[in-house]
Amino acid sequence: MQVEHLDHLVLTVRDLSATCAFYTRVLGMRELSFGEGRKALAFGAQKINLHQHGQEFAPRSQQPTPGSADLCFITQEPLARVAFHLRANDIDVEEGPIERTGARGPILSLYFRDPDANLIEVSNYL
Repeated sequence: MQVEHLDHLVLTVRDLSATCAFYTRVLGMRELSFGEGRKALAFGAQKINLHQHGQEFAPRSQQPTPGSADLCFITQEPLARVAFHLRANDIDVEEGPIERTGARGPILSLYFRDPDANLIEVSNYL
């Protein structure tokens, strides 16, 4: 077997509404509802399913914990504009721009936190 690509991942969050508002406003994702009241965030050909902490759907991770994720998203938007957008939304950049290595080569990244303190990296390929 060889894995082709990531379809979705799951974030455990404290507040579904705050998470959806953040990811739609700050990262331009689309909020989706599915199943019996479930929420997800869609972007490109992927999605992030959301689990409310303490009400996770089975099967689930062994220790679902808000704030334990470290996610990197690629954008075509220049990072100077990303930084301006973050400041306009009262979001502090913790680090960057700084060079890192992405799945397909060198990237330039900015780091900040979501409402659960997950580390979010937004990057451009160099």
